[in-house]
Amino acid sequence: MKNYIKTDEWSIVEEGFDPHLNKISESIFSLGNGHMGQRANFEEAYSGETLQGNYVAGVYYPDKTRVGWWKNGYPEYFAKVLNAANWVGIDVVINGEQLDLAKCKVIAFKRTLNMQHGYLERAFTAQLANGNQVNVNAKRFCSIVDEEAAAIRYAITPLNFSGEIKFTAFIDGDVSNADANYDEKFWDHVYHQVSGNDNYLTLKTRKTNFEVCTGSRFAVTQGGKALAVEAKGFEKEKYTASSFVTSATQGQETVVYKYACNVSSQNYEPQQLLAACKSVIERVAAKGFETMLAEQADAWLKKWAESDIVITGDASAQQGIRFNIFQLSQTYSGKDARLNIGPKGFTGEKYGGSTYWDTEAYCVPFYLATAPQQVTKNLLIYRYKQLDKAIENAAKLGFDKGAALYPMVTMNGEECHNEWEITFEEIHRNGAIAYAIFNYIRYTGDKDYLNDYGLEVLIGITRFWKQRVNWSNAKKQYVMLGVTGPNEYENNINNNWYTSTLATWCMEYTIEALAYVKANDADKYQTLLGRLNFNEAEETATWQHIISNMYYGEDKELGIYLQQDNFLDKEIIHVKDLPAASRPLNQKWSWDRILRSCFIKQADVLQGFYFFKDKFDTDTLRRNYNFYEPLTVHESSLSPCIHAILASRLGLEEDAYNFYLRTSRLDLDDYNNDTEDGLHITSMAGTWMSVVEGFAGMHVADDTLKFEPFLPGKWQSFSFNIGFRQNMLNVKIVANGVHIVNVSGGDITVNIFGKDVIIMAGAEAFAAQ
Repeated sequence: MKNYIKTDEWSIVEEGFDPHLNKISESIFSLGNGHMGQRANFEEAYSGETLQGNYVAGVYYPDKTRVGWWKNGYPEYFAKVLNAANWVGIDVVINGEQLDLAKCKVIAFKRTLNMQHGYLERAFTAQLANGNQVNVNAKRFCSIVDEEAAAIRYAITPLNFSGEIKFTAFIDGDVSNADANYDEKFWDHVYHQVSGNDNYLTLKTRKTNFEVCTGSRFAVTQGGKALAVEAKGFEKEKYTASSFVTSATQGQETVVYKYACNVSSQNYEPQQLLAACKSVIERVAAKGFETMLAEQADAWLKKWAESDIVITGDASAQQGIRFNIFQLSQTYSGKDARLNIGPKGFTGEKYGGSTYWDTEAYCVPFYLATAPQQVTKNLLIYRYKQLDKAIENAAKLGFDKGAALYPMVTMNGEECHNEWEITFEEIHRNGAIAYAIFNYIRYTGDKDYLNDYGLEVLIGITRFWKQRVNWSNAKKQYVMLGVTGPNEYENNINNNWYTSTLATWCMEYTIEALAYVKANDADKYQTLLGRLNFNEAEETATWQHIISNMYYGEDKELGIYLQQDNFLDKEIIHVKDLPAASRPLNQKWSWDRILRSCFIKQADVLQGFYFFKDKFDTDTLRRNYNFYEPLTVHESSLSPCIHAILASRLGLEEDAYNFYLRTSRLDLDDYNNDTEDGLHITSMAGTWMSVVEGFAGMHVADDTLKFEPFLPGKWQSFSFNIGFRQNMLNVKIVANGVHIVNVSGGDITVNIFGKDVIIMAGAEAFAAQ
């Protein structure tokens, strides 16, 4: 665990430059706006260890899967988000020597991510080998007002000399991915143009044929006044640049403003890209950096008004939750139903930037409560539009009659995961997608979603479950064989309780959804059944038989559900009794040893208790928590948040708080020693869940928003805003109870500590704990 980030409630601050931490910082200080993003790579040259990353949403490459064997149904490629053209580059040469912090003496260094206003600032003093000392202040942001644009203010001041500085503002498209097979590059050159202070470069991806035009324009001031410079253009394949030389006087600041833009063929015809890029550059350059920055600050303040969590009395916890909310907000805007949320967002290449079940299980609750309803709806429509591909994916594995298996990993609906035990067996992702439909409707009340989109998806998923189970003559029940549950430290197991529970719940919910649509839109119902060749009586009778006769592993003596049939055959050792040298297991143990052990990567049985709160009493939860949590190594970023919520339900306040700290500061403190390859964006939504669903005990039941809160011992109070069914509530938990202010125009009934409370429009209610 690292502890070099300074504690600040609204900023992420790094003081001093340690090159060994640079890749971690490049992740932590990443920027994005839902359309594009980039790691915190330096503007000037850096020859030290770095992971370059600039990304354009939705642009990917189907990299050939590399395996030494092949099985029928195996994905042919692993989709990956592409490192796109580097637009931040400003090369600096001072009196003939290149500015490079890997070769300079760094006298002072400070990097600040201003989360309140949405920008990154870096200030340093460096001494070059020739003895020249300079101060540099670089500020940049990806605009959430002009989502195709970004801007940089790069200021340099000579401290002990006067001389000549050469600046080269460039766009470099000759880039590669760190995880590319055989160092293959994925972009082909299409077009470039250099004209004075403007640079434009259009690239096309191989195979997928996405085209992206990246443009930039620079302007210069010296001593606070505009400076006309004569730029010299330079161009080659996949690279354009404009250079100029200026005299620099000791103590005088020279500022280079760089305006940049990325437009893609997802939103424009290829022949329109250059004109579109130029139009954006013209517009933002006319505004100027300071105006753009002010607009950025205003837009972020509006975002924070919707989504902020305010914690008093614990600055570290406050910083952690705001960092997580900030990264979520700049990763996904919800404006485009073709886009989804990669586990690393715009901060790294790992996991390919693809869609996982993380979105439905972890991100949906955050966006439901903190964003307009359409944002979450677009996440669901993303899956609806890929239903045909899910049916194709199931067919490749031998399923038929409209059975749908959504992919574990995808960009376009096709499965593209490259590990067989997950591709074929981790099928609980189907259930997470169905649960997200249920969760969306439960929270918003938008039951029409079933008529328009949801029911068709549910039928496809339930048809899959029907074929995936089989009747066991030995047990005289239905069983589900050869699966991998959320605990990926077990593969090819039988009767994973969580997967089986999800499967029958999906069947039950689909039967309910059929009845609802039939009663409320009979014409659409009949049309859908005809198109799907759905025999209502026959199919629902089969589902009901499976529901009534499903096998679930259970140990009645321990009072627990079995994670899988043979779990208790393992040697049961608690994590606390493992030698420290064995952790993390995934880096220290062989895979064979892990698979045979009792150790659990993340919530598995307990994931089911999180989803289905109202199905199990507290004693049952307690027995299962007390058995499984001590065996859990939490080596998935998705694990601590679920345990924080369940610990909160059980009144285990210390456990809940410790799990919250781990999830909220997972990347800031590099808990798992893997932040350098990108942040854990989807688990950041779990941080929000830990506070709102955990400490505040918020959930929805019987169409009512309910709260069962407690205040962590180290906090004086915490508060947040919640959007619920066109209402906005401000919730504040204090030592003796909870205050809820209804800032909406209508009355609302909420349930606090088990009692219904009517809160009039504009009024406040208080409930004592």
